Amino acid sequence: MVDKPMKQEYERMMVGWREWVSLPDLGVEALKCKVDTGARTSALHAFSVEPFMRGGQEWVRFGVHPHQHDVETEIWCEAPVIDRREVTDSGGNTTERYFIKTDVVVGAARYAIELSLTSRDTMMFRMLLGREALRGRFYVDSESSYLQVIEPQSTTTATLGASE
Repeated sequence: MVDKPMKQEYERMMVGWREWVSLPDLGVEALKCKVDTGARTSALHAFSVEPFMRGGQEWVRFGVHPHQHDVETEIWCEAPVIDRREVTDSGGNTTERYFIKTDVVVGAARYAIELSLTSRDTMMFRMLLGREALRGRFYVDSESSYLQVIEPQSTTTATLGASE
């Protein structure tokens, strides 16, 4: 009889149903995020989303309101578009969204995720961290909040993929 290889276990961090995250490549140092295992993809609140071409590739320019209940504070970002997809929200509404790839910092972990850009003005949280971004990295404690602490990032650029 041949022994089956054991599934390798990775040390995973525990996150609560909401966490502070950072998006250093976009210049967003701290953002309240809902950890949403019901959402497949992650979503970022974005306004004035404007596509443009740079070096033969489609990019998108957009604004972010990083703080809940504050539409005065704005961070302007640019990133290459990695895809445009139809996304159905929790209310059953389907819209086409731009997707970008950027690093997210959750506690001590920093890794790249895909984010859809959408207006979340009427939502409680400016960002959702979905299943694809959580898979293999975190356990979710649905009774807890803010289990991870983010360290301030020393990022000054808000442009992804651009060479200086």
